[in-house]
This record gives sequence, structure tokens and C-alpha cells, in this order.
Amino acid sequence: MVRKSLSVLMVLLTCACTAESPAPPVSNRVQTRPPTLVTEVQENVPVLVREVIDGRTVVLDGGNRVRISLLAPPAECWAAAAIAFATKTLLARPVRITSVIPGEVNLWLEDGTDYALLAVQEGVLRAQAAAGALAEAEVVAAREDRGLWGLPCNGVDVTTTTTTPPKRVQPPKPAVTTPPPVVVTTTPPPPPPPPPAPPCTVAYRISGQWPGGFQGGITIRNTGRAAINGWTLQWSFGDGQTVKHMWNASPSQRGATVSATNVSYTATIAPGGEVSIGFLGSIRDKNTAPRSFTLNGTACTTS
Repeated sequence: MVRKSLSVLMVLLTCACTAESPAPPVSNRVQTRPPTLVTEVQENVPVLVREVIDGRTVVLDGGNRVRISLLAPPAECWAAAAIAFATKTLLARPVRITSVIPGEVNLWLEDGTDYALLAVQEGVLRAQAAAGALAEAEVVAAREDRGLWGLPCNGVDVTTTTTTPPKRVQPPKPAVTTPPPVVVTTTPPPPPPPPPAPPCTVAYRISGQWPGGFQGGITIRNTGRAAINGWTLQWSFGDGQTVKHMWNASPSQRGATVSATNVSYTATIAPGGEVSIGFLGSIRDKNTAPRSFTLNGTACTTS
């Protein structure tokens, strides 16, 4: 009986030792890392353009009035178009700016476009100091007659005015002498009238110059009484200048002598009217303006 009890006890102890211990409970809590504070420093934060003053001057949303760098003042004959372009491009739109000097900034559109370069490319404004990309953009705009390079400005700030016809010069009256008594005298013939004034006036100007090149403009005014129908203007350069491209006339050059012949829409110059032509040229060192011009073979006065 005692042996049987010991056997049962041994069996129970063996079962207890071979039984698997229960697995520790698995926690459902997810361990997280403590948050990290990251501070980003942003430059060129977008600002809104609240008001457009002219093609190169705007008011920002903070009330600051700034001028966009590298742009010349709008030409008088293209001022309204410059404001319209700036309003369409900038007003109520986000832009990015960096200060150049107090009150003057560089300005980029939201897509990274340089506004100054865009305005010069479209012929809306001229560059204040044409160099590099701005100089190339200005040459392309002039070659393609964009914006102020086309009519009515023709690349310069010209306002149309009514020309007053020149006053007619009357010959002096002959002097009348009273003969002394008993002396017979004769009245001298009147002096010949002065030669008629030339029927044309030419104004030559250099509107821009850069190393190796320049832009010129010529205004031809009809000071005669009859309309000019078809014309060729000739002049000579003194420093080896050459004409590369011309608008409102067709150019040809032989040595130093340049001939500019009208195109279809500039053929007629009414009495008191005028026509403006422009051109791009190359230079060596000096760039002296021509001293004389002839229109259809007749010398013109210069102004």
C-alpha cells in the first residue's frame, strides 16, 4: 500500500515538471519616440502685389512702395501699355523679392521668372543699363518690333506734334534814294531773294550703345508744301559703322554710305508730317553721328 502511494506521487511530480509554463502576456502598447522640434528658416517668402503704380513701381501687401531694379522709366508713348502689362502680370499675385537698396528690389514671379527680364523681352520697358541677358533681350525685342519698338514709339519716346510750316522769307525792299537837285540818280536793283529753304529736316539720334554695337534712330520731317511720295535717305558714317538691321525702311550700304529706302507703309510724307526709322548697327571704337543727309538727292537741314 505504501509502495503504491509512492508510485502515484512520483507520477504526479513528473507531470508537474513536464507541463509548459504559460507565456507571459503580450502588451498591446506601441512604444513611440519623443517628438522632435524642427525649425525651418525660409527666405524670399511670397508676398502679394497690392497696387501697380507704373510698369516698374508697385505697392506690396505690407504697404511698402518699391521700384523694380534694372528697369528704365516707362516711355511716355508706351506708359499706358506698361501699366496694363504690369497689372496683368503682377497685381494680386504672389511674388518673391530681394532688396537691392532701400526702396529698390529684384522681383521674381511665383514660377521663378525674372520680371525685369520678361518686361524687356516683351518690349514693355527698356533696361536701365543694358548688359548681359538684358542687352540680348532688348536687341531681340527691337529686331522683332515688340512693344515700344514698334508703332507708335519706334523704339524711342517720341510724341507726335503738329509741325508749324516755316515762315516765308520776304526779300528786303529796295532802298529808295532822293536824288539831289540837278543830279540824276538811278534806283539800284533789289538784291536777289535768298535761296529757298530745304524741303526736309533730319534729326539723328543714338538711343542706346554697348560694346561693339548701338541703336540709332532718324526722324525725317517734310517742311515743303507738297507731299513726298517715295523717298531714299542717304548719309555717310565717319568711323566705320555698319547697319545690321533696320525697321520702317529698307537699308543698303556701300562702304561708309548708307541708303534707307521707304517701305510700303512709310512711302508718303505729308507736308508738315514726319516718318521715323530705326536701326541696329555695329561700331569699332568711336561712334560719331553723321553730319549731312540727302533726301531723294536734295540736302536736308539737321536738327
